Amino acid sequence: MVSKKKKKLTPVMQEYQALAKKREPSKFAFNKLCRAFLVGGIICLLGQCIQQLFVRFGGFTIKEAGSPTAGVLVLISVILTSLGVYDKIAQWAGAGTAVPVTGFANAMASAAIEYRRDGVVIGLGGSIFKVAGPVIVFGTLAAFAVGIAYVIFDPNIVGG
Repeated sequence: MVSKKKKKLTPVMQEYQALAKKREPSKFAFNKLCRAFLVGGIICLLGQCIQQLFVRFGGFTIKEAGSPTAGVLVLISVILTSLGVYDKIAQWAGAGTAVPVTGFANAMASAAIEYRRDGVVIGLGGSIFKVAGPVIVFGTLAAFAVGIAYVIFDPNIVGG
């Protein structure tokens, strides 16, 4: 069936399809998987190191150190995005840079940088929330669903 479609194509179109197929990235490559795992692990290791610094030198407990650690990771991600470094790392590592906090910060900062010329309200505000809106909506819905499940399945809340 595929060969019938190729017969109907002009020679130029067939040549183009052959060239496109040759340059098409492979769907699965073990080295891509390894790079994603390596970079994602390095980002998580960096977060763990930052958390330990807050615990050891800041007097935080491990639980208290979580929020400032996330803040520092977001700050690092935004700085690297503004310098154009994060995008190069993301191109090399693929999904490994999509660790939730840093990947989300990168997406927000990228939108802000790209649309800053359109003004503060329409450019920055509107474009940032194109990215953040779905995350906020689905995060809120997920939190609501988990809360309902918690109320249903925790016997201490209902009084049982």
